[in-house]
Amino acid sequence: QVQLVESGGGLVQAGGSLRLSCAASGRTISGSTTGWFRQAPGKEREIVARISPTGKMKYYADSVKGRFTISRDNANNTMSLQMNSVKPEDTAVYYCAIANTNYYYANRAADFGSWGQGTQVTVSS
Repeated sequence: QVQLVESGGGLVQAGGSLRLSCAASGRTISGSTTGWFRQAPGKEREIVARISPTGKMKYYADSVKGRFTISRDNANNTMSLQMNSVKPEDTAVYYCAIANTNYYYANRAADFGSWGQGTQVTVSS
């Protein structure tokens, strides 16, 4: 039983920055791959980034490479997504998620078993 709560979303101009945070409670997330997904209106939910349990391995969608940075703080049971140089196409609801046990390289939403409620990011041009 784990609860995830995202924060940090909002309205930002193209080229600006946002930092999304995800606080986990109920159990430690230190042993799990975690990730960020986003879903734009009328679009499928897609992976943005994921990070291995120790933070050594990170994956980014091609669309955000060089602009977004995923991180985690296992001591505080949190994870973050630093979003720089945002673009209008980044507009979406962003979700943090925890992968199922042993799904260390999961990219599909179906392989992530725990989800936050989402936080809206809107990028104006």
